[in-house]
Amino acid sequence: MSNPENTEEIKKCFELAKTLQETMKLSYLNDGSNIFRFASYKMFMRKFNHVFLRVVQTVPNVDGLIGVYDIDKVPGPADTIPIQQKELFESVLLNTNLLVSFLSQKLGLKENEILNLRNFLQSNLRKAILKEPHEEVDVQDAIEQLLIGRGLSKGIDYDREKGRIKVSIKEVIPDFIIFKLDLALEVKFTKKYAKTKAIVDEINADIQSYSKKFNNIYFIVYDFGTIRDEDEFKNDIDNKENILVSIVKH
Repeated sequence: MSNPENTEEIKKCFELAKTLQETMKLSYLNDGSNIFRFASYKMFMRKFNHVFLRVVQTVPNVDGLIGVYDIDKVPGPADTIPIQQKELFESVLLNTNLLVSFLSQKLGLKENEILNLRNFLQSNLRKAILKEPHEEVDVQDAIEQLLIGRGLSKGIDYDREKGRIKVSIKEVIPDFIIFKLDLALEVKFTKKYAKTKAIVDEINADIQSYSKKFNNIYFIVYDFGTIRDEDEFKNDIDNKENILVSIVKH
């Protein structure tokens, strides 16, 4: 049984890591014309070290996951050019994202976030489709707008059609990746019964492929009335561990 005191300390560390993450995201996205906006990387390294060392005192096994920065060996802003500053800044943001994800998992928050995302998209996707979609990319565009509206930033919180996975002699790419949830989100689009039948095979193939890189996989099937029995369609798919399926009717 977990120690309540440890849980409380993990919660405090999680809040500190989240605050650092949000502050860095604001700096990252703010004033794109200012090439020196990443010059504060060393300050953020110190903040990260402070949070990380506090986590290590409570959760020792995180030590092999990331690690602290040796500040004395990191060149200062006067000794670096903007592109180097950006790389150093992004390394801190990446490690902060990893730390937030790790603490979220320790607190059991990741599963809740995935379910909340599923419920959010399930409830709002149809409302976001203002014109009849003609192909899968139209649904993907609506999903991306919803993610942005939810406060997610491309390249930081999520990415689209990135993260190639080699399977045999070909490569597959998820439609979306939600980094902190370790989640691949794939969209399916069907207007014909023949396509609906093929989608089940596509989903099973995608599960085999994406499972090599992601712990969680979420499928959204946008349907024009070809799926009559949703429970039957999702049977043996949605019940698998870490696999979610939503059917959104047009």
